[in-house]
Amino acid sequence: MRFSAIRHIAAILIGLVATTATAAEITDAAGRTLKIDLPAKRVIVGEARQIHVIAALKGDKTFDQIVGWRDDLIKKDPDSYTAYVEAFPQIADLPRFGYLPQGEFSLEAAVALSPDVITLNLEAQKSATESGFEEKAAAAGVKIVYLDFRLDPVRNTEPSIELLGRLFGAEERAKEFITYRRAQIARVTDRLATIKDLKRPNVFIERAPGISGENNCCRTFGPVNFGAMVEEAGGHNIASDVIATTFGDLNPEQLVVSDPEHVIVTGSNWAAESDINQFVPVGRDADMSLARDRLAKLMTRTPFPALKAVRSGRVHAAWHQFYGAPYEFYPIQQFARWLHPELFADLDPDQTFKEFHERFLPVTFKPGYFVSLEQGSN
Repeated sequence: MRFSAIRHIAAILIGLVATTATAAEITDAAGRTLKIDLPAKRVIVGEARQIHVIAALKGDKTFDQIVGWRDDLIKKDPDSYTAYVEAFPQIADLPRFGYLPQGEFSLEAAVALSPDVITLNLEAQKSATESGFEEKAAAAGVKIVYLDFRLDPVRNTEPSIELLGRLFGAEERAKEFITYRRAQIARVTDRLATIKDLKRPNVFIERAPGISGENNCCRTFGPVNFGAMVEEAGGHNIASDVIATTFGDLNPEQLVVSDPEHVIVTGSNWAAESDINQFVPVGRDADMSLARDRLAKLMTRTPFPALKAVRSGRVHAAWHQFYGAPYEFYPIQQFARWLHPELFADLDPDQTFKEFHERFLPVTFKPGYFVSLEQGSN
């Protein structure tokens, strides 16, 4: 056998060894230690919105290891789903699963796809353990891995990114993503740190108004998630004074007494789920005229007309899905522009997110993630 042929065979063998899964130990967001073969070969993504992270790690190979996913991207973030179907037409036929805590996730159907791993959000753990889902999955040889970008993102976001990097064989890419994310947040926090006696405007951030029911005020965020983003952007989240959990309800009378200088509501395209369609449909390539009209209508509810923020036109909407994806550098930059316009006049959040898309994502950037009632703010 010629030496060149031997060398060719050796190269093939090295390639096979490099791509072979090896047993490893991981710790997930629930603190569970698991032994698992990495990278995983067949993954069911238990919340499809995790694709916002996986895509940043895998690029054009985003769906190579994914054999099924939850149906939430279609229902709760259809604009992003459209973007990914355009880039990966085959995913329109990808098997879909419902929400486990509501009893809509069929383990039998999942096991039929022979997955190595099912990724779930941390908030699904209680249901997964109490229903026996975890135990039955283990008996079928399927590993359950919990991730968290929502309940305690300060503690769990970076480890969850790293964990997805290991599951999908993209450890170096995960490090790059984390480094980029940190640097973009620091563009705001580092500058704020140089301001002596920083005046932090009071901010009320309302969680997802206009989806269903009577559309009453005032579902909000405590000191984490969007509440933390407000603080990092140089504001004071008024709900943090009375709510210690991730989500909670603020009494309308408390809102009037606090009289915030800015109001921010979260919105998304929830047309597939809403029974009243009064939400603010911001997101990728959103209709800004419709979004602004919806935002103005929401501000006619009690007690908003009495608030300083509404009277002065400092009312905004932000894409709700930032609460579950580690893209928070983008809203932090936008919030900083709203709260401290002179200090951050040179900051262009849209350019930041466009750059992020070009560097990390297999889909193109289109604006539409924010809207304001104040003229000229978008």
